[in-house]
Amino acid sequence: MNELKVVASIAEKSALRYTPAGIPIATAVLMHHSKQEQASTQRQVEFEITAVAAGAISKRFLEIQLGVTMLFTGFLARKNRNSKSLVFHITDFQENEFETPLLD
Repeated sequence: MNELKVVASIAEKSALRYTPAGIPIATAVLMHHSKQEQASTQRQVEFEITAVAAGAISKRFLEIQLGVTMLFTGFLARKNRNSKSLVFHITDFQENEFETPLLD
């Protein structure tokens, strides 16, 4: 199974573009900050990941304000057939429902 859920905020976003088939594509960089437990110790986790939303969800995706923390759901795939870089393909998102903020 290839499903990823990440609480993150949009750090950068590009203008909406369209594939040759006319499918709208939104691209952004997501930023994540959290503390995770590993080997009985707290670890500070920070990363940025390129994200893509395609189809009807893309316009809603671009409406999210920069810096707003959301829960993103999707899957990982190569940037293209010959690349080793991964891209997070967003299939759904919703407001962050965690009681405490993940940002310090």
